[in-house]
Amino acid sequence: MGIITISRGSYSRGKMIAEILAERLGYECVSREILLKASKEFNIPEVVLNHAMYDAPSFLDRIKHGKKKYIAFIRRAFLEYIQKDNIVYHGLAGQFLTSGLFNVLKVRITANMNYRVVIVQNRDNVDEEKARQILQSLDEARKKWSMYLYGIDSRSPELYDVVLHVDCIEAEHAADILYKIANRPCFQTTSESKRKLKDMIIAAQAYSMVADKFPNANVKCENGVLLISVESSLSAERALAKNFNKLLKNIEGVKEVKTYMIPFET
Repeated sequence: MGIITISRGSYSRGKMIAEILAERLGYECVSREILLKASKEFNIPEVVLNHAMYDAPSFLDRIKHGKKKYIAFIRRAFLEYIQKDNIVYHGLAGQFLTSGLFNVLKVRITANMNYRVVIVQNRDNVDEEKARQILQSLDEARKKWSMYLYGIDSRSPELYDVVLHVDCIEAEHAADILYKIANRPCFQTTSESKRKLKDMIIAAQAYSMVADKFPNANVKCENGVLLISVESSLSAERALAKNFNKLLKNIEGVKEVKTYMIPFET
């Protein structure tokens, strides 16, 4: 029993491997389902959330914090979804969305450029030069996306437990490798991992409720105690603490709300 996230370079058979692995484990295989859940819960068109997940940030995103807010909504929907356990997720950002959850098997599926170029040529009926342009554009957009939101390139191997280069590995064999790793004790769900996930869900729910007014708020939860840090004037501390407590205390599982002020730089 556990959670597996599969990050996949474009045109690297990551979806196929995820589907085979999920079938062998008896897990649910999900991707778009998370966007649909977030779209329904927050009444935001799926296309808007899709752009937030897959497009490189624009200057307007940086000014209005739009992308950051939408990603927070998606993360909340994702964490709530994986409470069911036994999930293989092959959408974008699984390694980031589960950051801090220690029993998740984080996988990166990749292939070299020449291998991917051939796939694009065959699928899209384009020449080699055009195929390379398509792939370079996709790779650059994803790099900008992860650097903007998390400060690290999503291709970095340090983000993953396993990195598989599939140029010479059949999808079934790649799934075999991951199947064996996924069954190791360290990637199984425990009472402690469930508690940690619950705290992460509470924090995600709280952030989604304050994100409009405080997009840069830092929200954490430890054993049901919400810790919120916001940049504001010290004179507003008491009023903000009162408002946060009133707004967030009724979230299921919250025992206490603690607010910390970070003074504005002068």
